[in-house]
Amino acid sequence: MFHAVVHLDHHHAQVLHFDAHQVHAARIEPHHRPAHGRDEREEHALFAAICQALQDTPEVLVTGSHPVIGEFRHYVEAHRPQLATRIADYRPAAPLSQGQMLALARQFFTAFDRMAGVPTPS
Repeated sequence: MFHAVVHLDHHHAQVLHFDAHQVHAARIEPHHRPAHGRDEREEHALFAAICQALQDTPEVLVTGSHPVIGEFRHYVEAHRPQLATRIADYRPAAPLSQGQMLALARQFFTAFDRMAGVPTPS
């Protein structure tokens, strides 16, 4: 798939891989959640699973609350620098439905690709 959009929080992530004709959705959750508060190991496991899901995607848009996308960005830059170069942007956003995620991502990548001189697939 040509693009992906990720919406994440500290507990799970929704990933949509898409191109002009199809969409593939995946929900990523840690294996177990801590009883109280945040567990950094679980968060890193979640971030690692997200990175794994994005490993073959050329362009990625990441959305979510400002704090969690900042933590994810730090994780990617420190542990997955090859993915860092393929993340087109980090955009704070409230929780979104799959339809809202897809609309946001299509609008973003149309403008992003146009700025880069890439023709938009039909």
